[in-house]
Amino acid sequence: MLHYYWDPTYVLVLIGVVLSLAASARVKSTYHKYAREFSRSGLTGREAAERILRMNGVQGVTVRRVAGELTDHYDPRNQTVNLSDAVYDSASVAAIGVAAHECGHVLQHENGYVPLKIRGALVPVANFGSQISWPLILIGLFISGDFSVLLINLGIILFSAAVIFQLVTLPVEFNASGRALKILESSGMLSIDELKGTKKVLGAAAMTYVAGAATAVLQLLRILIIAGGRRDD
Repeated sequence: MLHYYWDPTYVLVLIGVVLSLAASARVKSTYHKYAREFSRSGLTGREAAERILRMNGVQGVTVRRVAGELTDHYDPRNQTVNLSDAVYDSASVAAIGVAAHECGHVLQHENGYVPLKIRGALVPVANFGSQISWPLILIGLFISGDFSVLLINLGIILFSAAVIFQLVTLPVEFNASGRALKILESSGMLSIDELKGTKKVLGAAAMTYVAGAATAVLQLLRILIIAGGRRDD
C-alpha cells in the first residue's frame, strides 16, 4: 500500500503558482482588451518606437519584428528593440504602450540607470544559480555529513542570487513604464483618454514581475525551511 507524504512547504509552491497564473491571465486579458482600441494618431508600434528613439537622440538602436505574443524586449547586446508580431504593425493603444516601454529600457541603458546595470551584471550568476541550486540542495538532502551542509548552503546562496535578480528587475520595469507614459503624454502620441488604457496594460505587465519576484521569495523561504529541518535532524 502506498503512503503519500504531505510536505507543508508545498503550500508556498501553490501560492507562487496561483500568483503567477493570476498575473499571466490578467496581463493577457488586459492586453487583448486594449489591442482592439486603436489610437487616433494611427502610429504603429514600430513607428512609435522609432519616433521615441529619434526624439531622444538615440542612435545605433534598431527596431525589428520578433515572432510570438508578448515577446517584446530590448536587447542591449545588439542594440535592438524587438517587437512581437502583435505589436510591430499594430496601431492599438496596447501596442504603442508596449513599444514605448521597451524604448524606456533603451533610455535606461543610454542614461546609465543603475538598477539596469546591476540586473545586467546579475544575469549570468542568476541563470547559473537557478539551474544548479536545486540539484545541489537535493544531493545535500540525500547524503550526510559536513559535505551535505556545504552543498545545501551553496545551493541556498546560488538560489539567493536568482531571487535578488528578480527583486532588482522590479524597479527596472516600473521605471521603464514610467518613462514610457511620460513620453507618450508629452509627445501627444496618445491622448489622455488613450493613456488610461496604456497605463492599465503596462500596470498588468508589471504585476507579472511582481508575481515572479514573490514566487522566487517563496521558493527561497521553502528552501530555508527544508534546510532548517535537515539541520535539526
